[in-house]
Amino acid sequence: MASRAARALRRFEPPPRAVDWSIFALVVFETLSGVLSLGAGHPANGVLFVAHGVAGLSLILLVGFKLYRVRHRVLDSRLRDRHTALSVLLAVVALAALGTGVAWVLGVEVRIAFWTLLNVHIGFGLLVLPVLFVHLRARFRPPRRVDFADRRRALQYGAILVFGAATYRATETVGSLRGVGRRFTGSRPLPPGEGNDAFPVTSWVADDPDPVDPDSWSLSVAGLVDRPLELDRGDLAPDETWSALLDCTSGWYTEQDWTGVRLGDALDTAGFHSSARWVTVRSVTGFRWSFPIAEAREMLLATRVGGDPLSHGHGAPLRLVAPNRRGFQWVKWVDTVEVRRRRDPAQWLAVLVSGFG
Repeated sequence: MASRAARALRRFEPPPRAVDWSIFALVVFETLSGVLSLGAGHPANGVLFVAHGVAGLSLILLVGFKLYRVRHRVLDSRLRDRHTALSVLLAVVALAALGTGVAWVLGVEVRIAFWTLLNVHIGFGLLVLPVLFVHLRARFRPPRRVDFADRRRALQYGAILVFGAATYRATETVGSLRGVGRRFTGSRPLPPGEGNDAFPVTSWVADDPDPVDPDSWSLSVAGLVDRPLELDRGDLAPDETWSALLDCTSGWYTEQDWTGVRLGDALDTAGFHSSARWVTVRSVTGFRWSFPIAEAREMLLATRVGGDPLSHGHGAPLRLVAPNRRGFQWVKWVDTVEVRRRRDPAQWLAVLVSGFG
């Protein structure tokens, strides 16, 4: 029975070189789509997460073909060479990335230190690509047209994608049956609650400043404006309360009432130039993010959450509330709003080094 199943499965297996390059293509796609998903908070981005999941599960089948093919080179000590250890490392990292992703969808609850299983999945996923590139240097074989170009190959890849899509649907169904409620981003809901204690304190990379002195703090509104502003606490009397959902890339979400002032009101008071297209919101840590000006006008500069004054960990004295954006884009400890003609290119460096200064 097992041998018949193995023979039937091999009918769906593309040639070795096609498998290898298909794995490479899917790993690149998974890395890029995974990175893009970290900033995809709008429901319209849901297709990106579906594609990421289907591609990842299709990758499982291709990795299975690959491991079955090379198993003797690993298990038989006489066939090992100086690159075998790297091949084993790549297999372990790839299987860890795929396994933790599936486990998260199925509702497995595991924490490693303060990291959720989703954090671990992201970490392994980011590690796969550089290890794969090093592996390719050791065992590079260029792709050949003959390995991809015929009707049978199209049927094989069609079957692999059907497997990925069917498995994706099955894991989603199993997760639902286990009572795992997730948004399209994969994030799970936190228990009901209000205010600072209702959701965890998280920071991007090394952002962990000392508490900001509210008496010496001020908000600068500058850039392409007619009247640059320096606003202290007294100038920012909160006058609006919004219900908005905070979706953290650590894998949780919460819906809270946020109180503050509309960012659009501050921009209107400063008066922005007709050439302005972007608004950069910056933290005291140097972390920043840029938003199209029309979207930024509909954001909130919050001083309270759930009726409580913001705690330091949640961004006091002022944090951005950015609906339909992921949590790391809800900039905390805001001290500057800059109106710009173009997106701030320094934000890409800031996300890596902010907080280290």
